Amino acid sequence: MSHPEEKLAALGLKLPDVAKPVAAYVPAVRTGNLVYTSGQLPLREGALIATGKVGDAVSAEVASECAQQCALNALAAIKAEIGDLSTVHRIVKAVVFIASTPDFTGQPQVANGASELFGQVFGEAGQHARSAVGVPVLPLDSPVEVELIVEVA
Repeated sequence: MSHPEEKLAALGLKLPDVAKPVAAYVPAVRTGNLVYTSGQLPLREGALIATGKVGDAVSAEVASECAQQCALNALAAIKAEIGDLSTVHRIVKAVVFIASTPDFTGQPQVANGASELFGQVFGEAGQHARSAVGVPVLPLDSPVEVELIVEVA
């Protein structure tokens, strides 16, 4: 199996710098063989890709791209905690929060922006349990936030 970062590069993606927390918390915590990430926003080079609600100012397609960026940011936080993504044994669970209008029901498709990335990068080990939750608002008016639980070797 090639290294996860090589697979990201093949997809035209790379791990960003770990996003600075916007409040009093750390990006990731390891306990035993599990790493829990804090909620990651779709920050790219220090700015949100989009702001607003999915189903209004933000299209489902842009929100899916946001979910992918959140996933990249979560992987960066995990790498900073464990040193090397090749020690990821499995993506256990992803929780994807989508700030959406009351009539928007496409949260699962938005969350696929993150989930599909995990499959492309980690193969079978990227298959995970997931919740895709519609919420009224997220920090900084972000449309999407993703948190992960990952098992490491």
